[in-house]
Amino acid sequence: MSDNTVDEITAFDAAADRVRRGASAADEAAALLAQLTDAEKLGLLDGDEPFWAGFRRMIEEGYNHTPYVHGAVARLGIPGLRFGDGPRGVVLGRSTAFPVAMARGATWDPELEERIGHAIGLELRAQGGNFFGGICINLPRHPAWGRIQETYGEDPLLLGTFGSALHRGVAPNAMTTVKHYALNSMENARFTVDVTIDEGTLREAFLPHFRAVVEAGADAVMTAYNSVNGEWAGQNRHLITEILRGDWGFEGIAVSDFIWGLRDAVASLEAGLDVEEPFAEQRAEHLPAALEADPSLWAAVDAAATRILAVQLRFAARRVPGEPDAGIVFSAGHRALAREAAARAMVLLQNEPVAGARVLPLDPAVVRTVAVAGALAKRANTGDNGSSDVRSPEVLTPLDGLAGGLDGLAGGLDGIRVLDAGETPDGAARIAAHTDAAVVVVGYTAEDEGEYIEAGAFLAPELVATYPPTNGDAWAEQFLSSQQPSAGSIVGGSAGGDRRSLRLHDADVALIRAVAAANPRTVVVIVAAGAVLIDEWRSEVPSVLLGWYAGSEGGAALADVLSGAVDPAGRLPFSVPATEADLPAFDPDATSAVYDRWFGQRLLDRLGRPAAYPLGFGLSYTSFALEGLEVGEPEGETLPARVVVRNTGDRDGRHVVQLYGEPQDAGEDVPARVLLGFASVAVASGEAVPVDLTASLRPLQRWDGERLVLPAIEVVVRAASHAADTSGPTARIRLG
Repeated sequence: MSDNTVDEITAFDAAADRVRRGASAADEAAALLAQLTDAEKLGLLDGDEPFWAGFRRMIEEGYNHTPYVHGAVARLGIPGLRFGDGPRGVVLGRSTAFPVAMARGATWDPELEERIGHAIGLELRAQGGNFFGGICINLPRHPAWGRIQETYGEDPLLLGTFGSALHRGVAPNAMTTVKHYALNSMENARFTVDVTIDEGTLREAFLPHFRAVVEAGADAVMTAYNSVNGEWAGQNRHLITEILRGDWGFEGIAVSDFIWGLRDAVASLEAGLDVEEPFAEQRAEHLPAALEADPSLWAAVDAAATRILAVQLRFAARRVPGEPDAGIVFSAGHRALAREAAARAMVLLQNEPVAGARVLPLDPAVVRTVAVAGALAKRANTGDNGSSDVRSPEVLTPLDGLAGGLDGLAGGLDGIRVLDAGETPDGAARIAAHTDAAVVVVGYTAEDEGEYIEAGAFLAPELVATYPPTNGDAWAEQFLSSQQPSAGSIVGGSAGGDRRSLRLHDADVALIRAVAAANPRTVVVIVAAGAVLIDEWRSEVPSVLLGWYAGSEGGAALADVLSGAVDPAGRLPFSVPATEADLPAFDPDATSAVYDRWFGQRLLDRLGRPAAYPLGFGLSYTSFALEGLEVGEPEGETLPARVVVRNTGDRDGRHVVQLYGEPQDAGEDVPARVLLGFASVAVASGEAVPVDLTASLRPLQRWDGERLVLPAIEVVVRAASHAADTSGPTARIRLG
């Protein structure tokens, strides 16, 4: 049944039932469309709440506490799109905060991501939503990008695989939206920057992941704020109509990013954008007069409205029966899943021996007391305060988790006494000097990185031009006349933005050095979402763990990893350069940028510069070897492969086997290696497990001016533990 209070079978319900039994969603949508008035048709094309009322509520009460509704028509039972954001969890209400998407990418485990998606879909549905806006797969061309925490990594294959997994998990309970299409990887300048890119680079590097999620069945694509080759993404016909619908055959809907996602109502409609989100704004103001002046525009309205109705009918036909109970939100099962994901995501970067034994895992026979230092050890720090902020009812901090937690979900460090060493270098050092080991928690918060929501930017002339008239609304007029408007509850006290440095704060480094000088068994836990350069201090400590913004249960997960209850199975979903000079140019305030195909590991390979930590890197408490790579004949765009993963250590563990393709004699504009496939596999001590992979050959495709094709080249296929690993077995294939 549709999301309405009408007891009888509505026109929408009847149409959805016919689709469920095999009728065409497009045909049923056209029949529904014929029953709508002109005003109802236009109402499908934007949000239901008037702009100034909705904008005021967003600023004063906060973002997305309840679903933003678009195009509900009660008399026909049309539920409309009921938006709930993500991807840290569902933003509605007070939901489970999972680790940020980048942390989940570090698991290299799409099955785990699909389970998280299922939990998110249930929590969204239980709170009145049916339209999930949280599949973010933008490629972070530079690690300083403020919203890097919302995406999964630097590699197109990784992005597409994880975005598809999240879609599959959410889809039984909600429509899914993949975003931000396209080239959205600058935060401070997102409303003004124009990105120039050639067609080959666009198709080969920056769009394959979107294509993958579209082919997996995403219901909607959200366009970006920035412009691409001179046209705003929300009204970019080449992106929306020619590529998305024409080349990829997308049958879902294209929706704008919120409030400032288009600059011309008519141009967006003609370009193929279906829905302006989230309020009645530019289209409500300008389309009626445009349609009166040019009635031929009704054809575009009808086309968009039909797509909007069809996507709702398809979802209603596939939706699993039975409404989830409200108790599913932040339930014990979902908290346990958040803990599992957080532990699986943590990446052990360094683990050197002290007195003949590696510091981690902490051994209660040697370590009876642990000092925990750093302001972030006691801070509930799940990520930024922007549109992905999940207001979790409870967050286990690192200190909570290590000391035993706030409830039964956290086991703590059994047999080890945990002491709060504070956050000042001198004070922490004094306490650490009398303990057997020390844990220093440092890194970033929403003040350092995140979605850029600086209230003054709302009054930039180019953005004010998108607002409808105030029509005497006193609050709206006061807002527009304010010299320093408040962003209120949207930002939670911080504006976020692109990082200005890839290094830790000076105070963090001073704390690390003081504690390390006092205690040789010092473990540094870094809270971050992207690459952090640590060369100036890493030689002073034995162990470094990337702990991420780890979600509601991050403290308990940290205890699981440090104690050895969980093997550190996370692997970097990006490369960390040795120096800032090995990165692409990045100006967070630029109004124009040129994107080429060289970023991350691909750029390091091109420059011949070794990474501090390459793509896919991560240590374990055990050791692994890869053996016996076998590859079959290419099958269209895929390659069957098998490799044996052997646990050569004395502990059970989990490893990520990665398959890379190395094109031979392919030209200077071809990456030296590309990721073709991967798998996360648990292997008991002394055991060997054969792993079957279906590798993708798409990363080897080239744009020939009309389509993507596989070049006629030889490729070395290498099984590896990370991108710079040359010890694994290889095979050769010929393409073309």
